[in-house]
Amino acid sequence: MSIRIIITGGTFDKEYNELQGSLFFRKSHVAEMLRLGRCRLTVKVKTLLMIDSLCMTAAHRRRILKACVASPEKHIVITHGTDTMVETAKVLGPRIGDKTVVLTGAMVPYKFGSSDGFFNLGSALSFAQSLPPGVYVAMNGRYFLWNNVRKNRRRGEFKPLGRS
Repeated sequence: MSIRIIITGGTFDKEYNELQGSLFFRKSHVAEMLRLGRCRLTVKVKTLLMIDSLCMTAAHRRRILKACVASPEKHIVITHGTDTMVETAKVLGPRIGDKTVVLTGAMVPYKFGSSDGFFNLGSALSFAQSLPPGVYVAMNGRYFLWNNVRKNRRRGEFKPLGRS
């Protein structure tokens, strides 16, 4: 089984510019994370975008959908910014029927050393292998169906709809 990882940016891949005091994108950290995590899965990594999800447009989401549909792999993990991950899942959910697609991200950049991204990537890879076809959001060891998830911004975590 081969898993496609589609990189779109988000906090997951941000770095800190100490001189300017700002976050920026250089390159994805996914390959390093897979190596350090001693991943033994067959993965194919594609960097599609490197943007903050707050800057993501409908055109970007269509591009992500197109990449998922075109992927020969039936198991896909998408790294994505957490601010609009649910919106992207809502675009993919009704249109992806024969593949298992798992969106994940991080609240803290990987390069900060205390990131949840490492754990979330590992969880997403596991969920992509074990869940039935459909679209999911995976954060902090939990997964949610695309149409039953929201980000609780006050608590900084994802929850099922209707739960605080």
